[in-house]
Amino acid sequence: MSEIRDRLAIRELLTAYANSFDRKDWTGLGECLADTLHTDYSQLRHTPPETISREHFVELRQSALHELDTQHMLSNIQVRLKGDRGEAIASMVIFRRDVTGKRLDTHCLYTFGVQRIGRDWLICSIVQNVLWNEGHESVHAGIQGKND
Repeated sequence: MSEIRDRLAIRELLTAYANSFDRKDWTGLGECLADTLHTDYSQLRHTPPETISREHFVELRQSALHELDTQHMLSNIQVRLKGDRGEAIASMVIFRRDVTGKRLDTHCLYTFGVQRIGRDWLICSIVQNVLWNEGHESVHAGIQGKND
């Protein structure tokens, strides 16, 4: 029964993570994350993987997305657990629109590393695998080497 509770808690965690972007709830985003996390957004941002603090992760997302309308659609969640650690693979479509109406939509798979810290599950790593993008990369301030 505890494994079912853990799986549900991880699904709720990922849902809160995705919804925090669309609500611009940066405090809520931080509450989903471990103190430090490994990230790999190299396929979208053309930056190397890195290990960063929760605060820096939130700051980067807030800076890149504050002027965009977004909707993060999360589905097809597969959870694998091993003790107090786990992995969740999820499909996501991220819809983005800037103030001029230009869009950049990203279809991707995420691999989230999760770990139980105390009674809570938190995200400790995020790897984004881009399937394809549609639209203008110039919409997203977080992408280096932007072009239309």
